[in-house]
Amino acid sequence: MGCCNRRCGLIAGAVFGALVAILGGVLIPLGNSVIEGTVEKEAVIEPGTTAYENWVATGAKVYRQFWFFDVKNPLEVLDYGARPVVIEKGPYTYITRYLPKENITFNPNNTISFLLPMGAIFEPSMSVGSEEDNVTSLNLAVAVGVLFHPALEIMIKLSKSSLFQRRTVKELLWGYRDPMLKTNIGFFSPYNGTYDGYYNVYNGKDDIKKVSVIDSLQCFSSASKALTFWNDTYCDMLNGTDATSFPPFIDKKKPLFFFSSDICRSVSASYVNTMDLKGIDVYRYSLLPSTLASPVDNPDNHCFCRDFKTTKNCTLAGVLDISSCQDGRPIYISLPHFLHGSPSLREGVLGLNPVEVYHDTYLDVEPTTGFTLRFAKRIQVNMMYGPSANITVLKKVKDYTIFPLVWLNETAALDDETADMFKRELFSRIKLLEMIQQGLLGAGVALFVICLISYFVVRRNVH
Repeated sequence: MGCCNRRCGLIAGAVFGALVAILGGVLIPLGNSVIEGTVEKEAVIEPGTTAYENWVATGAKVYRQFWFFDVKNPLEVLDYGARPVVIEKGPYTYITRYLPKENITFNPNNTISFLLPMGAIFEPSMSVGSEEDNVTSLNLAVAVGVLFHPALEIMIKLSKSSLFQRRTVKELLWGYRDPMLKTNIGFFSPYNGTYDGYYNVYNGKDDIKKVSVIDSLQCFSSASKALTFWNDTYCDMLNGTDATSFPPFIDKKKPLFFFSSDICRSVSASYVNTMDLKGIDVYRYSLLPSTLASPVDNPDNHCFCRDFKTTKNCTLAGVLDISSCQDGRPIYISLPHFLHGSPSLREGVLGLNPVEVYHDTYLDVEPTTGFTLRFAKRIQVNMMYGPSANITVLKKVKDYTIFPLVWLNETAALDDETADMFKRELFSRIKLLEMIQQGLLGAGVALFVICLISYFVVRRNVH
């Protein structure tokens, strides 16, 4: 009778273990469903959610660091047609994107409209010098005037202007009154007090896969679901988000699409690797070299080629002509130091040295929520000038030159307080649920195996 009771108890234990293991297994899809539901609820952009709090105003400080290209041989360029020699000077750092979004409007079709106010505050502690430091750079008025003023030679002489000029950091970035054009000009003039937008984005309430995705953008007088800069359906596509966040549950096999107003187009970033950021796993995404490749290597870029002469019949790689969204001014965007660009770009201006780790753009995205927790947007602003038989300061210039003015690194990273909140409010719950699932499954399997083995041992001893 005792053996029977023992065997019955072991069988009961094995059955109980199996049931516990089954419960643990059943909790896995149920737990995943709970996790997805929690994330989807918090990822919707509406008051009261985690996404909304981080969307309205950036929690982490966003910095813009500027490096200028200081010309060391301006007279040799003018008198003998020498290639410019430049030395990088920087960083000069500003706090930016510190203002919350304005004119936030919730629309009936589950979209939100808003304006992004622009502002920059100088941060001396993160800069190599003051805003009053001087830099020798290309004269913007001369570079622009070549295209618009047939009387440029007279205007240059009357204003005593030249191909290069010496200005302060503050003047070059935010504007100065040019003596030749009699108006304010600068690399980013005007900036403070201006706005980016209106943007209209999906809030994700009816479809979480669309959260933060841009529905339309008002560039000029009216909102549009496509851009109007490139005169091509493909290049004018408005794809993805603004890169501050993406729809949750990221699939690293698929690229992330985002629009950047700085370059007047949408781009994609591809998965590189998984990294640890303050105890949180993030996916690193980076721009592919094909993003700014010539149409010869990337046919999709055919509609971004605007000028056959300056791009050498669209074979030039690494630069994007954005004159169509800059009122016709000869502005070209590239990665810093012409990273991934054609060798001729670095041959035309001496002193450049692209290094991918310092000059590439990347995003570190938390894959469950889709939130961008760290990023570095690195772009270079260039202007083009070329030879002219009618303008004295350009007579010695031998070829069209895309000249680097400044490159910037706009960067931000998750701070310790927000990282702790992230781990406490979201990941701690997910890990607790996973531990319960794995604990039940493991304990159930162990109990089942031990009881089953013990049963057969007892049974063999009886016989």
